[in-house]
Amino acid sequence: MSTPELHWFKSSFSSSSEPGDCVEVARTPAMIHVRDSKTPGTSHVTVASATWESFLAYVTE
Repeated sequence: MSTPELHWFKSSFSSSSEPGDCVEVARTPAMIHVRDSKTPGTSHVTVASATWESFLAYVTE
């Protein structure tokens, strides 16, 4: 089984005050991948889409 290439983008929740301090996100149909923009070649966190939506709802309350 092949893994699709991830297309990373800056999270809209990242601060624009420090250009190097942001979170990047890549979406696939069932999963959300999250990484630190300062270390793009290293590991990232992967969570289910529903988990990510719950997290965003919690932090934006």
